Amino acid sequence: MAVIASNRDSVIVVTVQTGQTPEGAPILRQRSFSNVRAAATDQDVYDIAVALYGLQDLSLIGVRRDNRIDLIEG
Repeated sequence: MAVIASNRDSVIVVTVQTGQTPEGAPILRQRSFSNVRAAATDQDVYDIAVALYGLQDLSLIGVRRDNRIDLIEG
């Protein structure tokens, strides 16, 4: 049987720099925001992440979108 894919939602994963090691290497942390609508455009997701982290003193290093998809046998 064929598998049917159904978009569920997305997760925004942002990477920020929280400091530096004594050697000068960046200390990076990730934060996830779940339940993002699958219908949201990539540009909207990116713009929201930039806006949220623009309110903080942390440097935004990267934005990733992880799509969640339910797979069922159809």
